[in-house]
Amino acid sequence: MDEHDFQILRIIEENSRLSAEEIATMTTLATAEVRARIRALEEARIIQRYAAAIDWEKAGNGEVAAIIELKVSPERDYGYDRIAERLSRFSQVRTLRLITGTYDLQLVVTGKNMQEVSRFVSEHVAPMDRIRETATHIIMKTYKENGNAFFEQPETERLPFSF
Repeated sequence: MDEHDFQILRIIEENSRLSAEEIATMTTLATAEVRARIRALEEARIIQRYAAAIDWEKAGNGEVAAIIELKVSPERDYGYDRIAERLSRFSQVRTLRLITGTYDLQLVVTGKNMQEVSRFVSEHVAPMDRIRETATHIIMKTYKENGNAFFEQPETERLPFSF
């Protein structure tokens, strides 16, 4: 990995729909070189997949999202990895992170309503071995996620140009 690879990754992270030609224009690389580097980054699983940034609130899917924080007793020889792997199997779990601070793991969970999220936590997460404590925070509104701001941007009016 060199600075060109990092530059390509930053560009793709911002807008993964750009073509190799457009990325080449934004860098000092030839189009063929951009394609080769992207292919190598995909094969190395540095680029794991391409995804859209969707404002689910605006889409109106009616789902509720919550941040669930967990205090976990780490497992000898495995730490938090095995419990994290078990938690990641649930389709309700959208994001799972090992964090520092008062809690050990942070999940972002979705459900049809608050009761469904609560039921998921009480029936599936809290009873798991090694889970010592949970804290649930309902996400009321998302302003920015993964670098994408969800604010309405007013149309900018082009001013006439003359010499």
